[in-house]
Amino acid sequence: MKRQFLALSIVTPNGTRIAEGIKTLEVRSWVPTKLPIKDLLIVENQKFLVKDTDEEEGVAVALVDVDSIHAWRNDEIEPACATAWDEGYFAWVLSNVRPIKQPLKTLAKHKIYQVELDLP
Repeated sequence: MKRQFLALSIVTPNGTRIAEGIKTLEVRSWVPTKLPIKDLLIVENQKFLVKDTDEEEGVAVALVDVDSIHAWRNDEIEPACATAWDEGYFAWVLSNVRPIKQPLKTLAKHKIYQVELDLP
C-alpha cells in the first residue's frame, strides 16, 4: 500500500551515513516550518539541489525523526560528517533511524517535499 511521506534529499554518501547511524546531524541553512517531523524519508542523490525547481532521481535509504534543531556548533563537525564548520547554519538532530532494507528509486527535490512510496 502506498503512503505519503515528507522527504529530504541528501547528497551521496551522506544519506547512507544517516541510514548506518554514522551521521546524526543534518546541517542546513534553513529550518522547517514545524517540529517534530516524524517519518522523514531520507533520499540520497548525486548533486546539490539549490533551486526550488531542481530535481533528479534519488534513492530512498532511511526514515528518521527530527525532534529538535539548534544552531550548529563548531564542536559538531564529526556527527554532521562535515569537512569544516561555518557559522549561521542549523543542526537537525536525527533520531529513530530506520534504514530501508531494499532502497527504492524516487524523486529528489529541493527542501522538504512529498513523495508517495510503497514501503513494507
